[in-house]
Amino acid sequence: MTDQHRAAPVGADPSPAGPDSLAPDRFDLQLPDLHASLEDPALASMTFLNEVTSRYPDALSFAPGRPTEEHFDVRSVHRRLERFCDHLSTDLGYGPAEVNRTLCQYGRTSGIVHDLIARHLEVDEGMRVDPESIVVTVGCQEAMFLALRSLRRDERDVVLAVSPTYVGLTGAARLVDLPVVPVASGTTGIDLADLAAKLRLLRERGLRPRGCYVVPDFANPSGLRLDLATRHDLLDLAAREGILLLEDNPYGMFHDGSGRLPTLKALDTRRTVVYFGSFAKTVLPGARVGYLVADQRVRDAQGRIGGFAEQLSRIKSMVTVNTSPVSQAVVGGALLENDFSLARGTSRERDTYQRNMAHILRGLESRFRRCPDVSWNTPHGGFFVVVTVPFTVDDELLERSGRAFGVLWTPMSHFYDGKEGRNQLRLSCSSLSGEQLEEGLNRLATLFADRGVGPC
Repeated sequence: MTDQHRAAPVGADPSPAGPDSLAPDRFDLQLPDLHASLEDPALASMTFLNEVTSRYPDALSFAPGRPTEEHFDVRSVHRRLERFCDHLSTDLGYGPAEVNRTLCQYGRTSGIVHDLIARHLEVDEGMRVDPESIVVTVGCQEAMFLALRSLRRDERDVVLAVSPTYVGLTGAARLVDLPVVPVASGTTGIDLADLAAKLRLLRERGLRPRGCYVVPDFANPSGLRLDLATRHDLLDLAAREGILLLEDNPYGMFHDGSGRLPTLKALDTRRTVVYFGSFAKTVLPGARVGYLVADQRVRDAQGRIGGFAEQLSRIKSMVTVNTSPVSQAVVGGALLENDFSLARGTSRERDTYQRNMAHILRGLESRFRRCPDVSWNTPHGGFFVVVTVPFTVDDELLERSGRAFGVLWTPMSHFYDGKEGRNQLRLSCSSLSGEQLEEGLNRLATLFADRGVGPC
């Protein structure tokens, strides 16, 4: 049978081929027939935010929340890999074949460095957890996906999240058809009255709130931090209401010198917190290693009790099978060489971020302190500052800013589910050096002047 007589596959568009049409002898798909998340703004936002910097390579970028590259060293990867191998052979008594198998073969679904992570959590966070309650994941993004996938039983289920919300959480929830209900951040990082009211309203509507996502330390994108009293009150509310707290902690190490507060999980005595952790900011983003702590118990239909982490591992086995043992070994080596303290191991990075954050705040003050319509928050750590301006901030302006003014930033509207944040932008302090920060702020001021703001 010749090509011209071959029948078109089922689903193909029978119209003649052309520049904007589907060829009749190819199986092409229609976007409306695919999962609805592919048309969701949250997924488009993640792609846009990840790629915008590469579109304008000559621009100075305050956009990415990436860690500094100042201390990257490929030799450290080899050193940490060797350190972990020494741990396997010397501390655990593995023979050469077993060491090779551990690093080169498919590995345990829930991870091979879970015991080292447990020791790190005890040293740095005062958190005592059973290593078997830890699942090592492909970045923290997978940890979020596993938790959300497990909590979505049917169409009644919803999850809450402090607004503005990290777009990765929103996107993961879309993938599993789990609606995200925003909770106001208020002045303390979470408005507990609004959370209680939202829970009551959702239940009155016949819905089932399963958990609330919160970043207690220097949240992305707001930079807000929960004080100690709010942390205790939030834990009490979650216990009363019977919901899980999904705690994400990528920035907790990077305070401004004011010290650290205990995580929600360290304060948790009732197993109300599922804890998400990541080594992207503290060890190596390219390793793509995260984890979750899920020490809740699960009772099955026959009354048998098991661990929540075990259930999440079952989902992981069908998503990524296991996390790269080589990547885990690099992280494990970093934990070992720092005696399990990444608070100590990231002191250089913390100094960099502290210095850069102070530089941005001073720069905003010197340029805009007399501009009544320009304001910004003053985070006590983390990567992000939020600036409020009297003009519309959107992707179109961002593209113009990169093209015409050589400076990039992030529209805050990407972190809201609605029309909020339209006059706000997020600046990250993590990727630029001091001179670059200064020039970037100069370019930002020129953009503002072009929009009719300043010089002030």
